[in-house]
Amino acid sequence: MHLSIEENDKEALLGKLKIANLKFQQTYPGDKPDRQAVHTVYGGANLFKSDTCIRMGEIALKNLQTYAPDFITLGKVLKLEGHEELPDSEKKAEKLLKKLEKADEDKRKREPGWLSYAVYNKIIQKLRTEPVEDFRIDFEDGFGNRPDAEEDETAVAAARELANGMKNKTISPFIGIRIKPFTEDLKNRGVRTLDIFLTTLLEETKGRLPDNFVVMLPKVTIPEQVITLIRLFELIEKKNKLVPGTLKMETMVEATQIIMDDEGRNPLMRIIRSSEGRCIAAHFGTYDYTASCGITAKYQTMDHQVCDFAHHMTKVALGGTGIFLSDGATNVMPVAPHRGDDLSEEQLEENRQSVHNAWRIGYNHTMHSLVNGFYQGWDLNPAQLPMRYAATYNFFLSSYDDAVFRLKTFVDRAAISTLTGDIFDDAATGQGLLNFFLKAMNCGAITEQEALATGLTVEEIRSRSFYKILHGRRGKKL
Repeated sequence: MHLSIEENDKEALLGKLKIANLKFQQTYPGDKPDRQAVHTVYGGANLFKSDTCIRMGEIALKNLQTYAPDFITLGKVLKLEGHEELPDSEKKAEKLLKKLEKADEDKRKREPGWLSYAVYNKIIQKLRTEPVEDFRIDFEDGFGNRPDAEEDETAVAAARELANGMKNKTISPFIGIRIKPFTEDLKNRGVRTLDIFLTTLLEETKGRLPDNFVVMLPKVTIPEQVITLIRLFELIEKKNKLVPGTLKMETMVEATQIIMDDEGRNPLMRIIRSSEGRCIAAHFGTYDYTASCGITAKYQTMDHQVCDFAHHMTKVALGGTGIFLSDGATNVMPVAPHRGDDLSEEQLEENRQSVHNAWRIGYNHTMHSLVNGFYQGWDLNPAQLPMRYAATYNFFLSSYDDAVFRLKTFVDRAAISTLTGDIFDDAATGQGLLNFFLKAMNCGAITEQEALATGLTVEEIRSRSFYKILHGRRGKKL
């Protein structure tokens, strides 16, 4: 065989390409296999207590059991798959329940009510064990503008409550603080609250932060605001003898200027880069963003077209970077309008209808987010938690069989293919498929045992890395 290209020339060309390829892979490493919370609960800093997350779970469970005392009610309210065949009479409902309880998983899935049954029971289990996955102690919209002395006192009190929660193991697995934005009028207040809160917390805990602690910087519009926060992190870390790089941050997408700047460019990547690797997530602010687009309050909803545009622009800008993306919040609360122990039948029915209507809105908003690739969102009230999990579990359970087939097929084909050079493209595609199961397991939608249907081993699943799985399997084949 005769070649027209000299070996040295070829190596020089491919050497330059390698540098460019590796630089691209550093910028776009793909989705992170780390656990991402399915939601963040934002709560006013003045209301935060060490056991807030536990109490929220109790309120959420009571709300669910009051307005959906069984899986049949939930299935019909949300119109889950198979709801048309759910029984109306109490006698038939009891018969179906007993049948589902006795059946194994395969037989159960053949019953019309299996999805409603599975979703309902998983919600109850979740609310009893880990009702809040992520919590943000809020000094911004959830707290408002108050006298400096009051915010100072609240920062100290909230930090001490968090320290107690760490000690008593009553806080959520992910937690953080949202400070005021670094706009010209609020930058001093934001810096002061951050300093007081962290200094107090680290004094109370002898220099220890909670696991997965993050600082949310809202209303970011320019990289300089993020750069300022990073320099503050460095000062705080040095002062409190923290390992450099310990403090992490999130940014918020809630102004049109963070989607398109004054030069007609999307500035999100520049903003993320300005964090010097400390920004781990970008959260969407539904109501500030829609307001910045001139949308009136009545139509400021998560599924508005302007929100979908912002979501797509965010995904295009940050896709493949490993930055977690979160959708916003539903502002319709599933709270009954009538309270008291001696309500009339008419008032009780109005309560049911009001809560069920709010449930459907919250459920549909969360499903809209999930279908569009946003696996996290905000919750503002404990009564919203049941529908957060209802949508999440429905999404993963109803997609499970298809996802098993796709990942199993991909693993089999990838493992027997010929190993030639770099395999990052295979790994990136496989990681996306694997992440479906990792997310489903993280939130309790499926068990580790159920993920084995993909043909992966327990060890492979726990590695959380398709790159390692592919290397291991190809090594065995060759």
